[in-house]
Amino acid sequence: MLRKRLVTVLTFNNGVLFRTKLFQPDYRYTLNFVDAWSIDEIVVLDVTRPGEGDRENFLSVISGFARRCFVPLAAGGGIRTLDDVRRFMAVGADKVVVNTGAIERPQFITEIARLYGSQCVVLSIDARKVGKRYEVFSTFATRATGKEVGAWAQEAESLGAGEILLTAIERDGFLQGFDLELCRLVSEAVRVPVLVLGGAGNWQHMVDAFRIGGASAACTQNIYHFTEASIRSAKAYLAKAGIEVRA
Repeated sequence: MLRKRLVTVLTFNNGVLFRTKLFQPDYRYTLNFVDAWSIDEIVVLDVTRPGEGDRENFLSVISGFARRCFVPLAAGGGIRTLDDVRRFMAVGADKVVVNTGAIERPQFITEIARLYGSQCVVLSIDARKVGKRYEVFSTFATRATGKEVGAWAQEAESLGAGEILLTAIERDGFLQGFDLELCRLVSEAVRVPVLVLGGAGNWQHMVDAFRIGGASAACTQNIYHFTEASIRSAKAYLAKAGIEVRA
């Protein structure tokens, strides 16, 4: 069985590191708090709204992380074309994270997979419970798509997505635990790894994500958790709970 992963997700607004809350930049952080050595993977996401920043600033962010970290690096935000993908890969990304671009044109997933391999394609799904079902939202979680989460995850897998990055919109930034029902829904719908984001506030939340939600990786944006000592603490807690994690 594959070991579980801990993933740092970092969101940048015009090249500046911010925590988000309900998908809005909420609190500015300094990169001094980011430990790029002990975590299993890093995801960097550009949350700059269209027309409000310079794309080159985020390319510099990717390049900076690629130079100083030795773990897989995924990057996303505003990817619509293969030229966008090439630019991210050229400055050091190992994977690309696609969301709205894939919703608008699902074949885009296949095009990336054919060019770089499925392992390079991470589909980001932002979901909210509407009535009795979970619906996919796009465009910074502002636009309902009508797509059911499990069905969209399955379609994306069939098109070539190698991983799913799953976020419960209403838990973003609140540290109250992951949406385990949502996580279980998607992890049972697909065979590819599911990375769950949105709600991690303590190590037990991560245990629950793995044990109850069926996640392959637990993600958090809380920078203060990701010092070297904190990562060791998290992995020790998980190991004591019987969760096999990467050393």
